[in-house]
Amino acid sequence: MDAKAIVVTSGKGGVGKTTTTANIGAALARLGEKVAVIDVDVGLRNLDVVMGLESRVVFDLIDVLEGKCRMSQALIRDKRVENLYLLPASQTRDKDALDPEVFKGVVQGLIEDEKFDRILIDSPAGIESGFRTAAAPASGALVVVNPEVSSVRDADRIIGLLEAQQITEIRLVINRLRPKMVASGNMLSEADILDILGVKPIGIIPEDEGIIVSTNVGEPAVLGKTKAGEAFMSTARRLKGETVPYPKFEEEGGFLAALRRLFGGA
Repeated sequence: MDAKAIVVTSGKGGVGKTTTTANIGAALARLGEKVAVIDVDVGLRNLDVVMGLESRVVFDLIDVLEGKCRMSQALIRDKRVENLYLLPASQTRDKDALDPEVFKGVVQGLIEDEKFDRILIDSPAGIESGFRTAAAPASGALVVVNPEVSSVRDADRIIGLLEAQQITEIRLVINRLRPKMVASGNMLSEADILDILGVKPIGIIPEDEGIIVSTNVGEPAVLGKTKAGEAFMSTARRLKGETVPYPKFEEEGGFLAALRRLFGGA
């Protein structure tokens, strides 16, 4: 992806969007990019916890937007990964405190003045004002989707909204895939999801208990040795333009015909 500002979104909550933001951000930084991850889920901030940086939060995104602090005061540098920074959300304000145009200026400043190679914006779930603000400065999007009916349907809606905002680089991150269920036809495969949504995947992340452990200890999975961590690293390499093969899961039938009917297809 050529986009420097990328919104990470889902439509449906609980699909692993924040975990995806933290891990791809850490992976890109390990690959040599200067990366800022921004939590825009005002009132429900979690990105700092997933990254293990919650104890170091002094100022937040709203403080920057309202001019109460300098950007350098709010950005938290991750001591484990060189060139990885977090701009946390506020826990005490609501999403109405976010002005899309001011937020665009903040992201533009990070790219032009602070010389960040990539900005990952962790969007709130849903399609309300928080999502629109998070997407405002973005020219690319990672849509996180689980291989289940409700998640895919919500992703379809989000993709339409992103296209309406003229975001041209849209890719899927298929999260929590269970290869055995795909093989038995009891879970959607990446081919099914591609056929339904018409958007190419850039990452396929298997279900992995190691993600629960990494989240609880505040350490992105890409810093350890887990299947999901390896998959997130591969996703970051593809994002940078490298050719990295995808795992292949074969299925014996499944839900594709029913889903085509659900989405109005043949």
